[in-house]
Amino acid sequence: MDYHAAFQISAAGMATEKLRLDVTALNLANMHAAAPSPDQVYRPQRVITQAPAAGFGTQFARMAGPGGVRTAVVPQDAAPRMVYEPGHPYANAQGMVAYPGVDHVAEMVNLNTALRAYEANVTAMNAARTMAARALDIGGQ
Repeated sequence: MDYHAAFQISAAGMATEKLRLDVTALNLANMHAAAPSPDQVYRPQRVITQAPAAGFGTQFARMAGPGGVRTAVVPQDAAPRMVYEPGHPYANAQGMVAYPGVDHVAEMVNLNTALRAYEANVTAMNAARTMAARALDIGGQ
């Protein structure tokens, strides 16, 4: 068995989940960043992953190589959240201020999901490492 491929697959999964955690943290950090107009407000982002279309065996073999999972960070089309704050410097004529359309609950769900997926990849890598070490022990006797 090629343990190197198993390690690369887990490493790619951990890198993707770390990117999801970073993007979620960025969305949460900019949640209360007001803008002078709705066009200039921060747009929440999402991580999109896509595996090549093929059978499971082909995907498993490709994930370890350069043709593996593709990852992109794309801005979402979330409408800005308009809040009535007439004293704010960015308030329009009606006293409304534009804030990013970040859904706090959805971001926390994304955070927890990415964290659990990262932990699953760590567990898979540790299992592969244990199997490789045990195979070396058996082969060395």
